[in-house]
Amino acid sequence: HACFVLEPIWLLILCHCNIGTHGSTYGGNPVGCAAAIAAMEVVEEEGLVERAAEFGDYLREKLSAIDNPLISQVRGRGLLNAVVIDESRGISAYDICIRMKEKGMLAKPTQGNIIRLAPPLVITKEQLDDCITIFEESVHELTQ
Repeated sequence: HACFVLEPIWLLILCHCNIGTHGSTYGGNPVGCAAAIAAMEVVEEEGLVERAAEFGDYLREKLSAIDNPLISQVRGRGLLNAVVIDESRGISAYDICIRMKEKGMLAKPTQGNIIRLAPPLVITKEQLDDCITIFEESVHELTQ
């Protein structure tokens, strides 16, 4: 883990905290910090934030267009998304996730009736389309 703060903020933290209050045995490790900085450089150089915004908009647009009574809401930001499932029909978010797993896609049911869809930042458009197809097939198969 790495944390970047401006010097005035760091000085404020130092003035109001006892040494070790917000630290850890691995905090400040130069190798860990170097890895975090390198990772942030990749995120910036490859435009992963912009890519996540573009692909996330695309994903939510496609999921929202699926006509199925199980889907009550699609929401998210970037590539962190949620599909709220209407479980009053006897089909759960868990059931849908199991069906998707059988088709080769992993997603997490969470908070009871929500499916978390969080593809990797490096996903391709073709792979994203495959995920959308698997999700759509899964909800349709379970409502037939």
